[in-house]
Amino acid sequence: MTQSTSYHNPVLLKETVDGLNINPSGTYVDVTFGGGGHSREILSRLGPDGRLFAFDQDTDALANAIDDDRFMLINQNFGYMKRFLRLYGAKEVDGILADLGVSSHQFDEAARGFSTRFDARLDMRMNQEQELDAVVVVNEYDEEDLVRIFKAYGELRIAHKLARRIVSARAEAEILTVADLKEICSPLVPERIEHKLMAQVFQAIRIEVNKEMEVLYDFLRQSEEVLKVGGRLSVISYHSLEDRPVKRFMRNGLFEGEPEKDVFGRSSVPFKRIGKMIIPSKEEIKMNNRARSAKLRIAEKIERE
Repeated sequence: MTQSTSYHNPVLLKETVDGLNINPSGTYVDVTFGGGGHSREILSRLGPDGRLFAFDQDTDALANAIDDDRFMLINQNFGYMKRFLRLYGAKEVDGILADLGVSSHQFDEAARGFSTRFDARLDMRMNQEQELDAVVVVNEYDEEDLVRIFKAYGELRIAHKLARRIVSARAEAEILTVADLKEICSPLVPERIEHKLMAQVFQAIRIEVNKEMEVLYDFLRQSEEVLKVGGRLSVISYHSLEDRPVKRFMRNGLFEGEPEKDVFGRSSVPFKRIGKMIIPSKEEIKMNNRARSAKLRIAEKIERE
């Protein structure tokens, strides 16, 4: 089976699918289908009775659908995973794979407005049907909300100054394009770290537009409910905002704090971690620069005591 690497080069392909410990007759879910690279690898390891459900809310990804009776592509946000799996008769599954973040296709398609490299309308929607886009965020959110976004999702020290500049600039003219936003940011951004800081600004707005953190929390909670005991969860994250909740949830089933202990000092947790965190090899990063910040974590659902 060939991979649609021109759309999205799958990161840590073998390691992520190995982590699922595939049962040839099992049922699996790839919640971030994209170019279908991970899905094709899963299908190559499934027997005739195996099943694979994949999710992608981006209609562009539908062109990569795989012609295989064992496969179903669901054009929905993976925050609705449990609901749609039940709709298709899959109450429990043997493994779930998530490759978080933005696909190479979304970054490289100038008109989508995800990248600082191209001038285009500020869009950044993964679901092109939704109303909220980056233009709405930068032109309609109040200053306080912009500060919150830049602090929480961009981890930017210049959050207050940047929010103030945006509010001031949009009073003169609507902020519509990547170039407009870059021009507003430029006095606050030293040239030597321009690329890094602008990436943080765009990341913050993109996460807000797509509600990425809320979706991630919903997905992780649902993964505990949907996985069979012994089922595996294999998740690739690309920045600390994603990796922290994944790590914590796999460790103790919570996003903050510690689980309660019984009178014997034992706590009931939903997962056990499998192996250590995996990062791409130097060879993979050389071939695919977008793999450089990837972190893979794997966990197995266990019986709660």
